[in-house]
Amino acid sequence: MDPNRRRPPQLDRRGVLAGGLAALGLAAAATAALPLAGPLARRFGAAAPVVPDAPAGEERLETRFCAARGRTVDFYTAVPAGYGTGRGLPVCLVLHGGSRAPRDYPGLGLGRFLTDAVRRGAPPFVLAGASGDRLGWRPGGPDDPQRMVHAELPAWCRALGFDTSRLAAWGWSMGGAGSLLLAEAYPGFLRGVAAFSPAVFPGDDVFGGLSRLGRLPVGLWCGRDDSLYDQVRALERALPTPPVAGGYADGRHNFGYWSTVVPAAFDFVARTLAR
Repeated sequence: MDPNRRRPPQLDRRGVLAGGLAALGLAAAATAALPLAGPLARRFGAAAPVVPDAPAGEERLETRFCAARGRTVDFYTAVPAGYGTGRGLPVCLVLHGGSRAPRDYPGLGLGRFLTDAVRRGAPPFVLAGASGDRLGWRPGGPDDPQRMVHAELPAWCRALGFDTSRLAAWGWSMGGAGSLLLAEAYPGFLRGVAAFSPAVFPGDDVFGGLSRLGRLPVGLWCGRDDSLYDQVRALERALPTPPVAGGYADGRHNFGYWSTVVPAAFDFVARTLAR
């Protein structure tokens, strides 16, 4: 659902991603936020994200063969700065939208947001995500990204020493819808779902499975200028229990808006994983 944009330069697919972005504005509460500067600002245009002035910690972009998708996929992980390799930390699974993928996550500042959340007092957790299909995180067929997230992504995380007994999911656009579908398909698998501008429509499969969410904590955010705003408000009304986090502010369907609510979403995810 989010507009297609040119992919960033090739990243090292093995090993730690050093550095990232420098001299960025603060996105944490009570701190001024500034857009990305230089080439990334030119690439994102008016939708340039704001990121906190915090170190990224350990970010990795590797590859794994995914049986559920029948192909090799990118596998991204991020650990907050000061927590080493993240052994024993719970996991937030990241489901991307249509035009961003794991190789874009360092450029979006996800590792910096993660460290910033912990420095502001959130219980620590790690991020983990893999490449999904551009047509959505739906199950079925020989290419099944939902099965990858349910079965293979946690196994890859366990091999790194992460605590996969505590899982949450976060996604934007089609990834927001995919996070809700994942929770509906596997009740009890997740401790919470954070969804940014989920690509949902009344009568679709997300709406059809909402009763299976039960009392699962859901955080729901959407910009008031987003074309999906009315559908997301309808989703909020249809949830079996009201969202426990989220909100609506001026913003469109892009990371210019989504980056402003990542801190609140990570605070919500951290609380659900610490239970």
